[in-house]
Amino acid sequence: MTSKDRQRELERARYERVQARLAEQQQAAKKRNIITAAVAAVVVVGIGIGVAVLTSGNGDKASPAAGSTPTTSAPTTADSTAATPDASPSSSAEKVGYTKTGQASKDVGVPTYDAAEAAKPYTATLHFSSGDLTFDALTTKAPYTTYSFEYLAKKGYFDNTKCHRLTTQGIYVLQCGDPSATGSGGPGYQFQDENLTGATYPAGTIAMANAGPGTNGSQFFIVYKDTQLPASYTPWGKITGGLDVVTKIAAGGEDTGSGDGKPKLPADIKSVTIK
Repeated sequence: MTSKDRQRELERARYERVQARLAEQQQAAKKRNIITAAVAAVVVVGIGIGVAVLTSGNGDKASPAAGSTPTTSAPTTADSTAATPDASPSSSAEKVGYTKTGQASKDVGVPTYDAAEAAKPYTATLHFSSGDLTFDALTTKAPYTTYSFEYLAKKGYFDNTKCHRLTTQGIYVLQCGDPSATGSGGPGYQFQDENLTGATYPAGTIAMANAGPGTNGSQFFIVYKDTQLPASYTPWGKITGGLDVVTKIAAGGEDTGSGDGKPKLPADIKSVTIK
């Protein structure tokens, strides 16, 4: 087995461990919701991205197995209040459109999908405190994803938010899109995956973080160095300028020293421009 094949096997194993934990959390949340509904007729839907997305109660990073070399988990998100599948991941994946799920980190409503508008190409610029990053939205390949991002951006959802996660080992991404900066936040709705057939994640890719199939929300990640991941995260943007803004943030390292944590250097999105 080549070193590349070994790396892919390690990433696949880590991904499967993360998904198994998320499935357990989703099942527990579902049971709690059934009990709550029976007692008080109130249903609280759990797990709130990716990917993208919404994040586990203890953050969106998986701990290395005991005695193993520190490794980096895939870009997941999940939370018991923000946005979660209301059933199994497979049933969520079958839904098309924006489904309201729990409380939003920053409430800007839920978009109403317009196919004609969604098909229109656009360029977006993330105005970081350290410079601008510009990308083309893949509107024909991921129309629901790009339409959602444009909607949120024009509502000011991403303004003055911090990118909460940087990975510098195994996978190479900066994860953003959560106004709470905890990795647990979402927009209060989620939607299906797109553009996964043959998906790869070279440097310059923007993709959704998630908590399993069909759990996309507002969290996304920026790939600053070629990364091997399963084709499970909707790729929806291609960077055309300013990738050095992110590589400089990555060069500053993350706070845990394990290759996965909060960026040490400022990684603040001041605003987003859509053209």
